[in-house]
Amino acid sequence: MNKADLVNLVAARTELTKTDVALVVDAAIETIVDSVVEGKKVSILGFGSFEPRDRSARQGLNPKTGEKIKIPAKRVPAFTAGKLFKDRVQG
Repeated sequence: MNKADLVNLVAARTELTKTDVALVVDAAIETIVDSVVEGKKVSILGFGSFEPRDRSARQGLNPKTGEKIKIPAKRVPAFTAGKLFKDRVQG
């Protein structure tokens, strides 16, 4: 499923226009991204949590040459599914 599919399904369930639903979906995604960029955790009850996680610097290998390379530390976004979401997926 992509964003357009999500907009179509939500529009069908809510009887809102696709344009209105697309604006809400875009605003929700933008708000979540902005919050995670600021270092905040976003929890949606029954769905899951988005949060930034720090990865420490580490050493890796260039697969082509076998040469050791330094991989710098970085911050990455992470998602953890909530209990209700996990239970529904498992059946």
